[in-house]
Amino acid sequence: MTDANDGWTEREKAFRGISTRLAGHYLENLGGERVADDRIEGDGWAASLSAEKVSIGPTVELTEVTVSFEGDPTVLDGLVERFSQKAMRAGG
Repeated sequence: MTDANDGWTEREKAFRGISTRLAGHYLENLGGERVADDRIEGDGWAASLSAEKVSIGPTVELTEVTVSFEGDPTVLDGLVERFSQKAMRAGG
């Protein structure tokens, strides 16, 4: 029996200035379905979300959201690009 995820690749990107809630909403708008608080799955792809506070100076902290994408490489190319465009607009 072969795993349905054979041949899948992984990519990880970090974004500042957005929340995990907003990142999840963007992924849902790109065709995904929320299967857990921190996981969205679509046709040929899945993404896991995590967040942490990062310092950007001596007194300023921002939330940095990390999106761990996995999926068919041909699907991920467009998905990651479209998600990144949405996230950059939101995060400034």
